[in-house]
Amino acid sequence: MQTLEQLKNGELKGTVRLNLSENLSQFPTEIFDLADSLEILDLSNNQLSELPQDLGRLKKLKILFCSNNQFTSLPPMLSLCPKLEMIGFKSNKIEQVPASSLPLKTRWLILTDNQIVELPKRLGELSQLEKLALSGNKLTALPQSLSQCHKLGLIRLSANELKTFPDVLLDLPKLAWLAFAGNPFCQRNAVEQKIQTVNKSLFNLHQILGQGASGVISKATLTESKHAFPDEVAIKVFKGEVTSDGYPEDELDACLSIGDHANLVKPLAQINEADYSALVMELIPADYYNLGQPPSLLSCTRDTFTQGQSFNINEISSIVFQMESLLEHFENKAISHGDLYAHNVLINKENHILFGDFGAASKYEHLLDYQKQGIQKIERRALNYFIEDMLSLCIENDKSTPEYQALAAKRH
Repeated sequence: MQTLEQLKNGELKGTVRLNLSENLSQFPTEIFDLADSLEILDLSNNQLSELPQDLGRLKKLKILFCSNNQFTSLPPMLSLCPKLEMIGFKSNKIEQVPASSLPLKTRWLILTDNQIVELPKRLGELSQLEKLALSGNKLTALPQSLSQCHKLGLIRLSANELKTFPDVLLDLPKLAWLAFAGNPFCQRNAVEQKIQTVNKSLFNLHQILGQGASGVISKATLTESKHAFPDEVAIKVFKGEVTSDGYPEDELDACLSIGDHANLVKPLAQINEADYSALVMELIPADYYNLGQPPSLLSCTRDTFTQGQSFNINEISSIVFQMESLLEHFENKAISHGDLYAHNVLINKENHILFGDFGAASKYEHLLDYQKQGIQKIERRALNYFIEDMLSLCIENDKSTPEYQALAAKRH
């Protein structure tokens, strides 16, 4: 992270990426001195409430992040930036999204955790839009014009005020990752799988194993031996606020409703105390590692992978078979995972996979039949992308095999 002093002293000339977080209440005009080079501007975690009228002077700006500020309206001058395509205004106080604020080149729009009641019809004119994050707002409907966003691959709608499922999503040709839990049309039923509730005092937390938008997973051990738990477990402590995927309680509900499967981490108990909600799970063996890496700013909705990573076609077939079995299990439970990605998959040297992260999961048993079928079609599109990603990691000698061709045919 750079400093305002460096900027004012001219030390950042030629900078492509600028990150300033110094409790700023005004946009530093010295940023315009970087107009010939600046492509990524991150002004998150400040006190900004407006941007300069001549923001378009930043002619090379592609990405703008202004999360955790004080904006009450999405700034209209965003559309003046000729190359702006990625916009993030998470956790502000935004109530209005003026039509004039949306650049036509927008690929990625993040408006999570605001106060937005309505979106403009102009949203449908964003023909390049691939990723749309709207969880944690007050939306009661989506504009029908969204049907024109044919490149949209991921949308987050959880924790809003949607009275009915937005059918406009069902015909989007590339939509694969959808989250909609925590709306009035949704149901959070009593969990099918009975699981005991225990006290947090039963465990000592140790090193952090991982963390995401909804919580932190730590290794834990028992403080007493009378409970029939393994000596070591994993505990996910939920953060308790709305995340990019939705409410943590909807994630917990999905985890407890999904049932047992050989490729899912087994939940053992839950902790439900004041200001402390957690899930106790079996500890994943140390030899498991991440199959993929999250999407990058460039790839937008598609996973990335470690350079040189590869599998033979038999290994890929095994991985895909396990994922297909999981998806059938989800469909039988009428739960959409919403985040079917390789970066949510752990794998060991025997190519056994464990799938997790139910932050974007949504129940749909209560919906109409055509809506259920549409949601399943969307999730199966994510599976097709997963297969495509796996085939991209196939060793060259196996790309002419019948097994490769059979898997490739599944994508259509």
